[in-house]
Amino acid sequence: MEWYLKVLKEHYADFNGRARRQEYWMFVLINFGISVVLSVIEALTGLPPFLSGIYSIAVLVPGIGVSVRRLHDINKSGWMLLLALIPLVGGIILLIWMAKEGDKGSNQYGNDPKGVAGGEVSNNPFE
Repeated sequence: MEWYLKVLKEHYADFNGRARRQEYWMFVLINFGISVVLSVIEALTGLPPFLSGIYSIAVLVPGIGVSVRRLHDINKSGWMLLLALIPLVGGIILLIWMAKEGDKGSNQYGNDPKGVAGGEVSNNPFE
């Protein structure tokens, strides 16, 4: 949950820098879970999709921001996010890129978000 809140609080409209895999995927997972819960509540109560719509609009900008920063982590331009507009193929390419390990050390978009520099290796398998 701390990764989700970090994206919302510290990087709400931040399209610069890099986001590691864990930050991106935790945001996506929790965002999906909240969306499902809101949709189920709306379906059970017979409400129109007002809550889920407001929530989707509220997390649109940070969702794009964390996606752009994730692409920066693998040394790709944020504009590559537009590949999602290509049916099926674009989504598959983006899924592979988002699952790919980020560049070690600095790249043109900033320092390694893991803080691993100069050949140091982290023993944490979740980084």
